[in-house]
Amino acid sequence: MPCAPCNKRKNQQFEVVGQDGTGKVLFTSGSKATADAVAKRYPGSSVRTKGEAPAAKPIVPAIPTEK
Repeated sequence: MPCAPCNKRKNQQFEVVGQDGTGKVLFTSGSKATADAVAKRYPGSSVRTKGEAPAAKPIVPAIPTEK
């Protein structure tokens, strides 16, 4: 019976995520090479391991508007 880390590596999935890692998942694959190839087709997309926390959204300060 294989050890737990071996199973995790074997069943690893990769996600292509839009908007620099903060958007929705566009594609899921068991192959990193395939995920990288698909990510090239979507401008601003990135590849992450499935289950990985999404990238933090940048904090944009509120700009007060005068009336």
